[in-house]
Order: sequence, then C-alpha cells, then structure tokens
Amino acid sequence: ADYLDNGNNKMAIQQADKLLKKHKDLHCAKVLKAIGLQRTGKQDEAYALAQEVAALEPTDDNSLQALTILYREMHRPELVTKLYETAVKKVPNSEEYHSHLFMAYARVGEYKKMQQAGMALYKIVPKNPYYFWSVMSLIMQSISAQDENLSKTMFLPLAERMVEKMVKEDKIEAEAEVELYYMILERLEKYKEALDVVRGKLGEKLTSELQSRENKCMAMYKKLRRWPECNALSRRLLLKNSDDWQFYITYFDSVFQLIDESWTPPAEEEHSLEGEVHCSVEQAVEFIEERITEESKSSRPLRGPYLAKLELIRRLRHRGCNDEYKLGDPEQLMFQYFKKFGDKPCCFTDLKVFVDLLPPSQYSKFIQQLLEVIPLSAAAENEVALPGDIKALQQHLCVVQLSRLLGIYHAMDKKEKLTVVRELMFRYRHGLEFGKSCLKTELQFSDYYCLLAVHLLLDLWLEGEEAAVWQCLTLLEEGLAHSPSNAQFKLLLIRIYCRLGAFEPVAELYSSLDAKHIQHDTIGYLLTRYAESLGHYAAASQSCNFALRFFHSNQKDTSEYIIQAYKYGAFEKIPEFIAFRNRLNSSLHFAQVRTERMLLDLLLEANISTSLEESIKSMSLSPEEDDIPWKDLRDNRDLTVLFSWDPKDRDISEEHRKLSLEEETLWLRIRSLTLRLVSGLPTLSHTTQPKNSEKTTENGVSSRIDTIRSLLQQLEAAVDSGKKFLEQKIQYPVLGPPPTRMAGFFSNGSCQCQTSLFYLVSDIYELDTNGLEDSAEIQERIGNSFKSLVERLTDLFNKCKGDLIEVRDGTLKTHPNLLENLVFFVETISIALWVSSYCDSVLRPFKSNLQKKKKKKKESSVAMPPVFTHFLDYVTELQTLTSNVIDHIKGLEIILTALKLEELSLKDTLLLQEEKKFTKTVQGKVQSSYHHSVQEIGELLKKRLDTIKKLKI
Repeated sequence: ADYLDNGNNKMAIQQADKLLKKHKDLHCAKVLKAIGLQRTGKQDEAYALAQEVAALEPTDDNSLQALTILYREMHRPELVTKLYETAVKKVPNSEEYHSHLFMAYARVGEYKKMQQAGMALYKIVPKNPYYFWSVMSLIMQSISAQDENLSKTMFLPLAERMVEKMVKEDKIEAEAEVELYYMILERLEKYKEALDVVRGKLGEKLTSELQSRENKCMAMYKKLRRWPECNALSRRLLLKNSDDWQFYITYFDSVFQLIDESWTPPAEEEHSLEGEVHCSVEQAVEFIEERITEESKSSRPLRGPYLAKLELIRRLRHRGCNDEYKLGDPEQLMFQYFKKFGDKPCCFTDLKVFVDLLPPSQYSKFIQQLLEVIPLSAAAENEVALPGDIKALQQHLCVVQLSRLLGIYHAMDKKEKLTVVRELMFRYRHGLEFGKSCLKTELQFSDYYCLLAVHLLLDLWLEGEEAAVWQCLTLLEEGLAHSPSNAQFKLLLIRIYCRLGAFEPVAELYSSLDAKHIQHDTIGYLLTRYAESLGHYAAASQSCNFALRFFHSNQKDTSEYIIQAYKYGAFEKIPEFIAFRNRLNSSLHFAQVRTERMLLDLLLEANISTSLEESIKSMSLSPEEDDIPWKDLRDNRDLTVLFSWDPKDRDISEEHRKLSLEEETLWLRIRSLTLRLVSGLPTLSHTTQPKNSEKTTENGVSSRIDTIRSLLQQLEAAVDSGKKFLEQKIQYPVLGPPPTRMAGFFSNGSCQCQTSLFYLVSDIYELDTNGLEDSAEIQERIGNSFKSLVERLTDLFNKCKGDLIEVRDGTLKTHPNLLENLVFFVETISIALWVSSYCDSVLRPFKSNLQKKKKKKKESSVAMPPVFTHFLDYVTELQTLTSNVIDHIKGLEIILTALKLEELSLKDTLLLQEEKKFTKTVQGKVQSSYHHSVQEIGELLKKRLDTIKKLKI
C-alpha cells in the first residue's frame, strides 16, 4: 500500500505477487495488485482481478475499502453499491457498512434506495442524522422527478409527515433538521406554515448564519405579500445596521406597495407581527433623514444612508412626485457623497447607479465641480497637476472613470483623445511611485489610468486608426510589467492579440491568469474560440483538454460534495450542488469544446497516423447520436469579465447577449452536424453483400446512407439559419462577446465546399449500389461534382493569398482573416480527402473486377467507364492545388522571417524610450505567432499531401 501511495505502481504489483505466492487467498493483496495494474494502464487485467475478489463477496474492511478505491478510479461507482449490498446482507447489523452503502447510492444518485438505506440505518442505530438522511432523499426524489405533480403530491408530503412525527415526539435536535423542515414547507408552497416554524420555538435553533432567522422570515413575508411585516422587519433591521443595502430595498418596496394598497394601520392593536409600520412617503423621508443624522454621529462612515436617499429620490421621480418632498438636488447630494467617500475605490460603482439622475446638460459642470475639490498641484504653470498622496489619486481616478461613463471622452475628436491618452499615461507613471512597496501580487494604485488610456485608443482603432491598436498593446504590456498580476491587463491583451490573429502570446497570458474551477466554463471561451482558428493546433488541443478535464472531473467532484453535505447535515446545499452539476452539463461551452475537440483530433490524426475509421471508433462517435442538450443549453460565459466604463448605449446589452447565444448555438449546430457527417463515412464503405441483393436493407446498410442524407438536410437547414442570422450585420461592442467563425465560413466558400462534398458521398453511394453498367448519368454527375469542387477549392485558396503583415506609411496592418481562411482550407481539404478515400474504396473493387473480365475475354477493348478518368483527374488536381498551397505557405514563412519590424521608423516620435521597448516586444510577439501558425498549418498540409499521393486506383 505504501508503494501505491508513493506512486510506485510497478513495485506495488511485485510486492503483491510475492504475498500472493505465499497466501493464495489474500483478497486485499489481489485488489492492491489490481489498483497497481489499473494505474499502469492495464484496465482489463485489473477489472478481471477485481471481479475475482468481488465474486467471493468479501466482508473484511480492507478488501472493501481497496475495491472502493479501485472502482472509483475506474469511474465505475455503480460497482461499489453491489459490493456493499452483499456486505450488508452478510453483516446486517453493521452501522459502518450500512452508511457506506448509503454513500455509495448517493454517488450514483439512487435516491429511492438512499431513502431505504437511511431508514435501515436508523432502525439499527436510532440516531437523528440517519433519519434525516432518509427525509432528504425524499426531497431529492421530488427534485429529480420529471413529474411536478408527483413531487407535490407524494414525495414532499411524505417528507413533511416524517419530520412532523419527529416534531411531535420532540426529537428535533439540530439546526440542519429545522432547515430541512423549512425547505420542505417552502417547496410545498406552505409559506404560512414555514413562517410559523421559523418564528416559533424551532426557529431558535437557526443560529449558524447571521440573521438566518430574520432572512427566512423576510423571504416568507414576501412570498405571502405581507407588506406590513416586510416593512416593519426591514425597518427594525436597519435600526440595528443602517448600512445593509438589501433591507433598504425591501423597506422602499414595501412602503410603496402599502401606499398603492392605501393600507392604514389598525387603531387599537399592534401595526403588525413585527411592530411599527411606515406607510407614507413622509415617514420614509423622515426615516432616511434620521439614518443620515445617526450616521454623522457614528465612529465609522457608513455609505448606506446617503445612497438610500438617492435611491428614494430615484423612486419618487419615477412616480412623478419628487419635488414636494424637499429631499435635495441629486447633483449636490452626489457631490457631497464624493467629498465624503471619493477616496474609496467603491465610490465610482456607488455613483454609477445614480448618474441617470443628472441631466446630460449638467455633466461637464458636475465633473468640473468634483475636480475642484481634489488637492492636486502642478510644478509649473502649464503642467499636469498631480496628486500628492494616494487619497487624492483615488479621488482623481474616480472622476476620470465618471467622465468616461458620462460619455465626455467619447464626444472628443481624435486630437483631443490623443492628448487625454498622454495625460492619463503621465498620471499612470507618476502614480507608480505610490506603489513602490507593493508586492508582486498587489495591483498598482494607478493601474486604472493605463486601462482607461487603452480604452480611448480602442475607440480610435475602431474609428479606423490602425496605429492605435499597437499602442494599446504597448501600454498594456508596460502596465503588466509593473503590475504582473493585474487580470484586467491580461484579459484585454488576450482579446486584442486574438483580434490581430496572434495566438502565441495568449496561451501564456491565459495560463498566468490561473483560472480556477468554474472559470474554465465562464472565461474559457476567450481561449478556445481562437486557438484552432488561428492555426495553433497543438495549443488548441491543450486548451480543449484543460476545459474538458474540468467538466469531466466536475461530475465526480459534485457527488463528493453531496456526500460531505449529508455527513455534515448541510442539507440546503445539496439542491445547489445538483443545480450546479446540471448547469455545467448543459453548458454551451462544454458542448462547443467537445465538438471542436473531436473535429480537431480527426484533423490531426485521421488518415495520418490512424485510419479515419479507427479514429472515429476511438472517440466512440456515431452519426446517429446527438449528445448535445439543445433544449437546455446554458450560456455560462462571463461577458462582462472585461471592465468597461462605457455609457449604457455603448456597453454590452441584453440584446447582445441574446444574439451572441443565438449565433454560438447556430455555429455549434453546423459544427456538430459536420462532425456527425464525417463520422458516418466509414460506416458506408463496408458493403461486402452482393450489391443489388435484397439483403442490403436488412443488414442496415441502406439505413446508414439514410442517416447521412437526413444529416445533410439538417446541415442545409442550419446553414440557411446561419446565413439569415448574418444578414443582420450585428456589431458587438469591442469588449463584448467575440463573434463566431461563422461569417468567415460562409464568405470564404468553405461552407459550399463542405456541403457539396457530403452530396458527393450520396452520389458515390448510389454508384456503388447500381454498379457501373447503366450508370452513365450518375458517373457524369460525379464527374461534374469533381470539377466544380476543384474550382471551389481553388477559389478558397485565392482567398488565402496576400501578406499577413503589411507595412503601410510606417504603420503595421495585419490580416488575420487570411490565417482563418487557411485554417478553413486545411479542414476542407481534409474532408475532401476523407470523401475521396471513400470514393477510392468504392472504385477499387470495380476496377479489379473489370481487369478480371479483361483477362477472361483476353480482349483489350473492354472500355473503361468514364468515372475512373474523372476520379484520377480530380486526384491529380487536388495534388497540384495542395502543392501550390504548401508553396504559398513557404513563401509566407520566408517573408515573415525576413520582415525586420524594428526598422519601422516608429513615426509617432512622441513614444517614450520606455514605450519603444514594449512596442518592439509586441510586434515581435505578433510576428512570431504568425510564423508559428504558418508552420503548423504547413506541416499538417504536407501530411495531407502524402495521403493524396496514396489515392491512385
């Protein structure tokens, strides 16, 4: 066992063998040997050994534990349940084995059996937790039931009765048990009963979370629309803590609900269960003013009361009745707020919510007013006035962020924008001196200046200023050098490098972000969208693997979390874990990465190192199967991961999100149908039956072509939807979602090529079934398809021509679309070759039959059917075309190697020495990345050329 722990699996196997020579029946040694075999990749031997031991139905703890470990490593948790079912039968009173059995069921989600196992445990050892394991398993059955009705009428009421029995017998001990009761009542929509539980004696047990009891009460009051209670409770909680924002929201919601219902307090008794109720605007105004007065006496400054006043003004304006309440002018209030909290980083985000209270005509004046109260000093008359300490720097940064948000920078012309960029960078570099003592992991105080300068340059780039994008990269690389763990710098660099078609620097940047767990799903798209499409095949494989490893391990991990939650009685977490698992299983990104990964593997392997058939078999792909949950696809991408200070009309909107999801889904559909069509090719080429016999339909061959034809119709439909979508000419914000590869796929002609290739498959199949005799028409059709395919592929190649980097008036212009087109060319030519080798497999037998006939008749005049000539011409043309593309790529490589970028007279002499250094780095990175892409694309094409040369019938 020690050897296994240290990862020395070979030694472990040897030691186990030694033991087994002496003691044949040492079960545990056998299992430990099996674990060693499993870890050295001998799965089948390991499984056989394990089954030998399992068949003996062991009940010793060591063997059971060891088998459990082995089965889990084999990803066969269902075998663990069988193991403990037999152990429990043999040792019926073992608390330990029963609880192992319960947990084994939990791993595979057998909720009904969990319920029974829990009760069996409770009978042996009447401990509360076991009883409630059983109750929770009923709730799980209700959550997983497809039939809503069943869960409301059977599972939940049964769970409720089980808990009530414990309540009546006064056996409730732990907080978790009360939580569970509350959860059941809430799911049964018995809100009043749930409220009584929380407010009653049982509610006293709810102590582990702050205000757990009050929060649950509030939730029930809201469900029951009991506004007087909502109001009184939130009022009471605000008196305790006047900085708790959620209670201000409930307080305001309830006040206005009560006003709208013209509610009046009863004359005699209490206002409500929770005490005094406010039901008029006057009371609300007075209450907020009191909070502000209280705040001014408190020892630490609180933001809540001041923001609450702005919130109230906003709501009163919305109802058209602000003026009569004399709450003050929002502009003045925001100014006062800035004076009090302007040096806190949260000041900007606090005020951002309320800027729509300002009239646009006041924007400049408001900004001016804020600037006047910041202590800045200039060395000389016309120099930039700088902050003397961090406090003043934070205040100034807040104003700059607000200026961007209010659109003041957007309204400037090019020259003004460039002036602002210089000023911001000057301020950024000056601010670095406040952060000299910062650790590598800490951010510099002035980082946002640099980011805002880059945003301004991005505006200029979008307006057609080519040099601006290089300056963006230069400034970001400089920022990153001073603040190596600033994620915003990294994310923005990733986006811009990708836009320029340079993937090489991106892989490194992304891995330095050290994405954790769920981030593989929320920001992974930044990486996977570009790796393959820019020709970095090796990096693409790696980034897909990263993502998939996370999704696959999540399946396993979630069951562990659920088991821990049972052990520690954290029942309310269990439904959250299940929801989390579902969210990841139906993740759009998961489906995309799976599909692209398989297409990529075929591209890199099929007919190069293994046959297409073997590659498809090893992925267990089948054209009939569609494993994508189309109806439940969830877009878990974080599209706001890049900070933006843009005004609403320029920022990413709900509409953008919807459109992006639609586009991603359409593209995924096209890709997944392409994958399934390719996976159908090998199924066609094995028709050993006599061609025209009745048998073909029986052994399922003809249904295979039907599958392919139906997939082809679906692909046509998906392509049509894609084209319709693109007609909308959508422009996402530059920091919003990146567009898919769909537009390029259509415009460069890959789409038409790929579709016609799959139509060709159908024609060749027809030729295969009809034979060569009376098939002149089909043969001609095939011949024409070959011709037009070569024309289309040549067109596609023409769209790959041109320089990747060109130097225009001292500025670099990149053409990443040429790279994307080349990548599509390689993919399309690969599909052409897979189709051609199917064609080859059909024509070969025909040819050898003809030659046999020739020999028999001893005539040389047996005419060769035209389809052979067509095919040979086609293969020759493919070979020539591929050679031409390889030559073109060689040419690109030579140009890229010879390109001396540093000699570019960086004509913008306003660049400082510091910046020149970074500009050189940036240009070098892009150049090197292009070089790398072109090399990988060239290598892959050379391998394809070898395949073409084998296609001579």
